[in-house]
Amino acid sequence: MSLIAQDIAVSIGRKRILNGVSLQAEAGQFTAIVGPNGSGKTTLMRALTGELPHRGAIRLGGRDLDAFAPEDLARRRGVLPQAAALSFPFTVAEVVRIGLEARGERADALVPAALAAVDLPGFSGRHYQQLSGGEQQRVQLARVLAQVWQPVDDQGPRWLFLDEPVSSLDIAHQLTVMRLAADYARRGGGVIAVMHDLNLTALFAQKVILMGKGEVLAQGTPAEVLTDATLSHAYGCDLRVNAVPAEGIWILPQVAAG
Repeated sequence: MSLIAQDIAVSIGRKRILNGVSLQAEAGQFTAIVGPNGSGKTTLMRALTGELPHRGAIRLGGRDLDAFAPEDLARRRGVLPQAAALSFPFTVAEVVRIGLEARGERADALVPAALAAVDLPGFSGRHYQQLSGGEQQRVQLARVLAQVWQPVDDQGPRWLFLDEPVSSLDIAHQLTVMRLAADYARRGGGVIAVMHDLNLTALFAQKVILMGKGEVLAQGTPAEVLTDATLSHAYGCDLRVNAVPAEGIWILPQVAAG
């Protein structure tokens, strides 16, 4: 199953945010969307998940996104936004159950399983507002996971849409989340993630879509997209791939992606 977007354009007021964006992402693959601030990454993500009105076509498994009923979309894909605010004193378990309610299920056994997957075992009874920012982010990811727990069901692959899923996390939990997403794709689901960390992107993504000024500048494998020339052009600064300066200390996630 593929997600295909063709000539996506989004305007807010008189300002054009996306200008004719086309891409294809495959189930069983981790696709990363990267680019500088203001390049349209989050806007593209919100268009792909049906949250923003847009021109152009988006098809999931050959079916127009607009043709899905909201409850059907909730069963086919889970969405982790860049930020999520809760005004009421929910417990962690209650937040995770929101994902289950989106499926029309209770399945409370999934709550501890989803929390364990994001390294929050035993947090079910704690109050969400009392957690750190990074812990809250992982609770939200657990909610999304519970919603689409099995990467493939009898209707085909499911999808994770993750907008900056590691932005508030320490390096160990960044790796936990990236491995979790990669495993979801390995087991047949689709993963599309907005990323800022190019090192993690290179380690875990099979496909990279590089955005700039509301357009796709390049797309392909990490080796094809993450080059000196392409990155320097996109980010407007001198960047070198696999070149560590002679002086200084550099700490990189030198681990196997598996």
